[in-house]
Amino acid sequence: MPRQIVKLAKETAIYGVSSIVGRFLNWCLVPLYAYILTNTADYGAVTNLYGWTALLLVILTYGMETGLFRFANKQEENADAVYSSTLISVGSTSLLFALIALVFAQSIANGMGYGNHPEYIAMLGVTVAMDAFGAIPFAYLRYKNRPYMFAGLKLAMIAINIVFNLFFLLACPWLHTHAPSLVDWFYKPDYGVGYIFVANVISSAAVTLFLLPFIVKVKFKLDWALLKRMLAYSLPLLLLGIAGIMNQTIDKILFPVIYPDYNQAMKLLGIYGANSKIAMVMMMFTQAFRFAYEPFIFAQHKDARSKEAYSDAMKYFVIFSLFLVLAMTFYIDILKYIIGPEYRQGLRVVPIILVSYLFQGVFFNLSLWYKLIDKTIWGAYLSGIGFVVTLLLNILLVPSLGYFGSAWAAFAAYFVIMLLSYYFGQKYFPINYQLKLIGKYTLLAAALFCLGWFVDFRNTPVNLLFRTLLLIAFLYYMIRRDFPLKK
Repeated sequence: MPRQIVKLAKETAIYGVSSIVGRFLNWCLVPLYAYILTNTADYGAVTNLYGWTALLLVILTYGMETGLFRFANKQEENADAVYSSTLISVGSTSLLFALIALVFAQSIANGMGYGNHPEYIAMLGVTVAMDAFGAIPFAYLRYKNRPYMFAGLKLAMIAINIVFNLFFLLACPWLHTHAPSLVDWFYKPDYGVGYIFVANVISSAAVTLFLLPFIVKVKFKLDWALLKRMLAYSLPLLLLGIAGIMNQTIDKILFPVIYPDYNQAMKLLGIYGANSKIAMVMMMFTQAFRFAYEPFIFAQHKDARSKEAYSDAMKYFVIFSLFLVLAMTFYIDILKYIIGPEYRQGLRVVPIILVSYLFQGVFFNLSLWYKLIDKTIWGAYLSGIGFVVTLLLNILLVPSLGYFGSAWAAFAAYFVIMLLSYYFGQKYFPINYQLKLIGKYTLLAAALFCLGWFVDFRNTPVNLLFRTLLLIAFLYYMIRRDFPLKK
């Protein structure tokens, strides 16, 4: 295995401590929500509002993370000046957004159907603002190749969030029953979902404080000329980011509007949101890979053999992603206990979501071509096409298919933009991807999936044993073909 790929794999593993393990810990909150929020409409509200949160976070960072990597790696630029200007820019816009959310919380809540709880909007507005600002020092840690510090701070944020979720959703109800005087002064038994947002505010505020040493270490000075060049590079990435995140969240944002019955829509959205969380393992892997791969592609661009490294990275990404898809679908009879009985009617949507995440990961791998030739507008074009496909198919399919319509819309959108990105990438920045080998792995995985998913022995232990043997067959092929144990 080439040295560059070994380094990429190592950094992916380290960032995975914060991304995979961290998201796994957050993933562990899903059973808490799914068993405590027995009314699926309550989890539908969480799903809907966090869909908005993800979109707003992309808007408030407006591509400046990637811009920081690009300009800090340019020899003619001063890395500290790049970091300082980015902090000032993103910090100013984040502060303005937080003020708007606080002042107009009631009006916004009324328009979104949460008029009885304007504080939801206020809390989420402040949280998003802090997270957007914190994204820049986190990006700086990645630029400085400090994955352990990055991972530690991300895990601290997640740990604090989990602790306060457990405190408000488990400890406080118990204390309210057995020792009410301890919590009566702040705890409201019927507040439920609201405490999820309270825990988020606390965790984001704590990590913002932890990041202060990496914020105050630079001399704050805004270089307007530099900032203009950075914005010219990064703003197309904002369009890319908006379109990209809308591909992930537009179904959760618009589902209550598109589906004919609002109350039923919130219940179905809760089911869809909970089952989407089961599939998040694939997203965890893609996110960890992204953290390492983005700095990697800019650093390797100076190497004469960079295209070979990019080709190898794609191959290994697809192999591991296919393995994860098979593992998740084969053990769905175990994973279903992550969510409560009220949510399990949506389990058959999980494989569709998993493959959509795989396509998304391949699309991200392919996106290096327009980043390296400074044609980031192509990212906006491609993600815009994906957004249009997602939006149209949601409008067409959701009224009749419910959340299955949303899942198939995402599947189709990522498949289309993946193919388009490959086509145009080969025109402007050709890379000899190992398509024949990737095709063999894909066909093998598809055949094994069909056997494992559609062959039913009417006995869960026998089904699990059969599927385990199928997974071992894929693993055996991996080892024989690309991961020989002697190496």
